[in-house]
Amino acid sequence: METISVRTADERRQNQYAMRLSLAVGVAMLVGKGSAYYLTGSAAILSDAIESVIHVLAVAFAAFSLHLSVKPPDRRFPYGYERIAFFSAGIEGALIVLAAFTIIWTAIHKWSHGLQIERLGTGVLVVLAASLVNGALGWYLIRTGRRTNSIILEANGRHVLTDCWTSFGVVGGLGLVIVTGWLPFDPILAIAVAVNILWSGARLMSRSVGGLMDYTDPQRTSRVLAAIEPLRRELRFEHHGLRVRHTGHRTLIEIHLLFPFAVTLGDAHRRATVLEKHLASVLDEEIEVVTHLESLEDHAAVHGRAH
Repeated sequence: METISVRTADERRQNQYAMRLSLAVGVAMLVGKGSAYYLTGSAAILSDAIESVIHVLAVAFAAFSLHLSVKPPDRRFPYGYERIAFFSAGIEGALIVLAAFTIIWTAIHKWSHGLQIERLGTGVLVVLAASLVNGALGWYLIRTGRRTNSIILEANGRHVLTDCWTSFGVVGGLGLVIVTGWLPFDPILAIAVAVNILWSGARLMSRSVGGLMDYTDPQRTSRVLAAIEPLRRELRFEHHGLRVRHTGHRTLIEIHLLFPFAVTLGDAHRRATVLEKHLASVLDEEIEVVTHLESLEDHAAVHGRAH
């Protein structure tokens, strides 16, 4: 078995800084949107503010998850804490879904009790500024998450971008209210925003379930197979039983290597180690490779007796 890490202390610092920045901006957005709703009474702006409340809660949990995920394995958790990344993404998705249903209920409630909107221009400007800030932050978080292979940061970045597009939608819809004077545009837009973020939350939850259930990504498996093939001929081995899964930080690879019976155990282990280091250099991510060495000639017979 070989565990090969390409994650540096600098990458961990980048992740922690990005998460702190996300939390600070999330709180600022919540204050700004809450103030805009207080000024206007707009259901659409309220929907955006509710989404920001959920975002701050989700980022707080994501920050805790990011801290926990980098802890080394111990006696209680010998495989480490990395799976918290998928749990974090699932919690964030569930909170987004909760926000969507809350927005729909609030919009219908305000519509049925009469619509009153004031100082709409000021509220629109506040929401527009918030959407531009969130757009830049979301792009930064996704870019950093992909570079450091952090599903927690990437999920948080997608949530921030959802908030950004929500705010843009609110600005566009309230612009229609200003131009036409037809107030029902406000709750209609709030409901449309809720449907959009409902879809985003469902996707995050689906990804979380896939990670917790060890879903195999065909693209990642194909990359591993492509990396193995050149050395299969060079080191003269066959293989089977390849299993590839992702923990949120590392890629775990299990593979059975078949060598000719005449190859000594020491030589087979040396070739397996070459393969393991090659996979790390080609895949350019933190990986753990578990190799099982078998004899090529009697493999079928031995496994036939075992079963």
